[in-house]
Amino acid sequence: MTGSTRPNSSRRLSVRLAQDAQDLEAVQRLRWRVFFEEMGAEADATLAGERCDRDAYDVLCDHLLVIDEDQLEQAADPQEAVVGTYRLLRENVARAASGFYSAGEFDLAPMLAGRADGREGLELGRSCVLSAYRTSATISMLWRGIAEYISHNRIGLLFGCASFPGVDPDAFAPALSYLYHHHLAPAGQCPRVLDGKGVAMERMARGTYDERRALFQLPPLVKGYLRVGATFGDGAYIDHAFNTVDVCVVMPVELISDRYATRFSVAA
Repeated sequence: MTGSTRPNSSRRLSVRLAQDAQDLEAVQRLRWRVFFEEMGAEADATLAGERCDRDAYDVLCDHLLVIDEDQLEQAADPQEAVVGTYRLLRENVARAASGFYSAGEFDLAPMLAGRADGREGLELGRSCVLSAYRTSATISMLWRGIAEYISHNRIGLLFGCASFPGVDPDAFAPALSYLYHHHLAPAGQCPRVLDGKGVAMERMARGTYDERRALFQLPPLVKGYLRVGATFGDGAYIDHAFNTVDVCVVMPVELISDRYATRFSVAA
C-alpha cells in the first residue's frame, strides 16, 4: 500500500505501512517528539533515555507512515523523513491478544456487540503529525492510507480515542458539550467512559454556550472525524500520563458521509 502527492512546490509526501523494525522505530521517535516534547506527556526513565514512545501494543499493530520524500533524499537519518503516523489494531488481533488499547478508557462492549456483517472493527490510535506538516495534504494522505487498509482487510467499523490538550475538561466545556448534544453515538451502540476514570461530556446545558465557539475549540483531528460523519461515546477520559482529555470516536464505515465515500471503497 503506497500513495504520493505534492501538497505544495516544496514537499512530496507518500504514505505506506511500516515494513520493518527501522520503520517502527521511526514511528516511535516521531510520537516521542509530538506527545512528549510538544504536548508534555510523562515518560519513565527508559523511554526518556531512548526518546521513543513505545508500548506493548506496537508489536500487535500495523503502522501508517507519511513520509516527506524530499527529506528522505536529503536527510542523513532516513527516520527523520517520517512526519505523520497512525496506529491500526484489527479486531481479530486484539481479541487474540490483550484487547484494545481504548478499552482501558472506555467500555467498548455496546459498540462491538451485535455486529453480524462479518467485517472487523479497526481501532485507530496514536495519531500524530509534526507541527510543520499539519496541513490538509498530510491529513489526506493518512486518510488515503486508512481507506486502502479498510478495503484490503474487510473493515466495517472504525473507532478510537481523540484528544483535547491538557487535563482540565472545563477548559473545553463548550466543545465537549457540543459533541454530547449533537454527535453522541446511538443508544445501545455508545461506548461509555469507565467508572471512576472520567467525567461527563455535558459540561454546559444545551443553549447556554456559543456553538461557534464550541466548534472553534475542537481539535483538528476531531473536526476531521466530524466531517467524515463520526459520533462519540459518552464521557471523557482524563489521561494524566499523556496530558490529555480523551473522547471515544465511533465511525461505522457504511455511515461515512457521501463526501468521503469514494475514499472508502467498502462504503457505498
